[in-house]
Amino acid sequence: MEGMVQQAVTQNLMNVAKVVEDQLDEQIYKLENMNDDDLDSLRKKRIESMKKQQIKKQKWLEDGHGEYREDFFKEMKGVERMVCHFYRENWPCKVMDKHLREIAAKHVETKFIKIDAEKSPYLTEKLKIWMLPTLCLVKNEKVEDYVIGFNELGGSDDFPQSYLLARLANSSMLNYEGEGVAKPKPLEPGEAARKIRTGGHGTRELDSEDENSDFSDEE
Repeated sequence: MEGMVQQAVTQNLMNVAKVVEDQLDEQIYKLENMNDDDLDSLRKKRIESMKKQQIKKQKWLEDGHGEYREDFFKEMKGVERMVCHFYRENWPCKVMDKHLREIAAKHVETKFIKIDAEKSPYLTEKLKIWMLPTLCLVKNEKVEDYVIGFNELGGSDDFPQSYLLARLANSSMLNYEGEGVAKPKPLEPGEAARKIRTGGHGTRELDSEDENSDFSDEE
């Protein structure tokens, strides 16, 4: 029985490999047989794509992307992706702050802001921030996920910046392919909202109120 299962698995893998190989061969054939008109059309599409990306980048910069500001509601309005660092004046938060400031300048596709938790009791209570630093990952004016402390970044304050980049990319918060560092296993749909928030002072499971931290109607 086990032999039959193994044989079926092997056959499936071979079939998948054959499909991928055929697709690759087809792409190579098309590239090798392009005429001048094909190349010109490809070049025009590439230039048009670059122009659109440049326009989008300019719009991001005008909206404060690339900087590291402090105003949750103002900066969030109309933004597709935003990382909000809840902090206070301590060493762990300064470590996170340094990384985020550098990442913000490189990844203008995402807006980065920071909030002094002690000076923002409403937001801190609304989002149930209980450990610092905490990153709130906001998509379209709704909190979708959290990065709490350094537990997901190796558990130490000397974590490589690539760990943080991979973690943010894992929640689709920025574009990052990695530099020799494997990304964490992608979360299943809805898993981010259900996961256990862990830190140095215990654990707490996200409840329904956490899952609906939607600020789209806030002034």
